Amino acid sequence: MFFGACIDTLYTELPWSKRFAAAKTDGFDCVEFWDWRKIDLRATKGYADEAGIWISGFNGDADFSLIDPAHRQDYLEYLRRSLEAASILGAPGVTVHSNALGEGGIVVNHYDELPDTVKLCAMYDTLYRATELAGTYGTLLHLEALNVYTDHAGNYLKYTKTGAEIIRMINSPHLKLLYDAYHMQINEGRLCDTLSEHIGVIGHVHIADAPGRHEPDTGEINYINVLRHLNRLGYRGAVGCELSPAESTEEAVKAIMTVKQASI
Repeated sequence: MFFGACIDTLYTELPWSKRFAAAKTDGFDCVEFWDWRKIDLRATKGYADEAGIWISGFNGDADFSLIDPAHRQDYLEYLRRSLEAASILGAPGVTVHSNALGEGGIVVNHYDELPDTVKLCAMYDTLYRATELAGTYGTLLHLEALNVYTDHAGNYLKYTKTGAEIIRMINSPHLKLLYDAYHMQINEGRLCDTLSEHIGVIGHVHIADAPGRHEPDTGEINYINVLRHLNRLGYRGAVGCELSPAESTEEAVKAIMTVKQASI
């Protein structure tokens, strides 16, 4: 497994240009972030190359929703731009969501007026077309379910099983699941059982403890056991630490590296 630092939540005390080297020095294999529109792409690629660390991905969508059939063309056009950004950065994947997310991850539109059938069919249709687009760039799409109780009320995709079933139906090598253990602990629990059931479609993992979304050993998740289970299942992808330090980046990194070493 490769361990990655989300540098939108870790190392925020440093300038953007310094976060890459800091993550590398602390033992991370890769970094990730949220919004490519807010950075200088070529400069960022230079920072990563100079530090000797790779960029695992970022959000590939923003203002448009998979579940709104009226958004299909706009969603795909924005995704195309994200895939171009991934090519510049050398990122192997981008993350996609069912709903557009605003500042702070707020779900922009709950689409209460749309029947579930319309939402599900629209998501399938747009994702199917998105995988064809991703294939032309050789990039992975990572479909992420989000918790609807603490951070993202109104998000349509909230269960691992739903995302996994859609991925299996589309059956594209360019579409995988992003399994966020923090979100799924809140929504459904059964972390290890769920990983066992769906490991074949999981392409990226996020970790943060719950409640609080801080580093391991601040909440209720036994991350040593979860990561050891991932190892036993043969997972060899990235584990992104998308978490906010309870006190400081330094203390959070110590906790992450302790778990990393214990789970190898």
